[in-house]
Amino acid sequence: MSKAPIIVTGAAGFVGYHVAERLLDRGETVIGVDVFNAYYDPALKEARAARLDGRDGFTMLRMDIADHEALADLVKASGAQKVIHLAAQAGVRYSIENPFAYERSNLAGHLSVLEACRHAGVEHLVYASSSSVYGDRPLNGDGFRESDPAETPVSLYAATKRSCELLSQSYAKLYGFPQSGLRFFTVYGPWGRPDMAYFSFTEKMLKGETIEVYGEGKMARDFTYIDDIVDGILGVLDNPPAKGGHEVYNIGDNDPVGLMDMINTLEAALGIEANKVFRPMQPGDVTATYANIDKLHALCGYKPKVKLAEGLARFVDWRRGARV
Repeated sequence: MSKAPIIVTGAAGFVGYHVAERLLDRGETVIGVDVFNAYYDPALKEARAARLDGRDGFTMLRMDIADHEALADLVKASGAQKVIHLAAQAGVRYSIENPFAYERSNLAGHLSVLEACRHAGVEHLVYASSSSVYGDRPLNGDGFRESDPAETPVSLYAATKRSCELLSQSYAKLYGFPQSGLRFFTVYGPWGRPDMAYFSFTEKMLKGETIEVYGEGKMARDFTYIDDIVDGILGVLDNPPAKGGHEVYNIGDNDPVGLMDMINTLEAALGIEANKVFRPMQPGDVTATYANIDKLHALCGYKPKVKLAEGLARFVDWRRGARV
């Protein structure tokens, strides 16, 4: 257990909220940072934050991570030795029409975090990357490996995430503080993001509305339940690289599922058959994702536990019960 607080950026977001909760569960002191932007309904972020605010050892600060002076002051004054940087502008399709939101949150924001950590002497920075850095590539026998090429992003969002990896790699080498990047694969579960397919499909199905199935339903995703994602994040947090080291890790389920199979599973969980209309692939989308998790398993014994049917059932229970 850390004596100093752990800073979690994006703490009112989907992944950040769950990470903060788990850290508090194990007795850590957590400082959450979030700007509460309106990419999706801020009421959901406020509800996550309210659940955290009631817990001992937690403080939430409303701050734009791209405000480098304010962030630097916070990191230095806090005495934090570990930072988990999850704040970012999400969404592949949104990036096509709103590029400057990604420049500020993802590029300027990441650089701001790097500078704040460097000057404060942070011992380990763990940051969110994305499976989107692999680009649009076919499935292979054992999944996408961290050593595979990641130089052909097909969306601005993916390009910013790969850029963040390169910035971190250079900072680790130049300034000697260890960093770990996390390539998340299609995270889902309770308190999730409303723009994600499983969530938006659920809302439409409950209202009897038609769902739009892109890629003619032929896409596949390595859906990864939020609890498994958090297991991976904390496993990485507790196992930093050597001084000056920079590592990236896939965090996924290692089991790609076809989009139509996901929809069928969601229909079963809801007890509702969806009205569907099929659409072509959208700009920025990729055909499939598939995480090879050997590297993460070797680091910390990571092994995902929650398969899609169970995870979607838990999400549906939350949606019908505890949701805002």
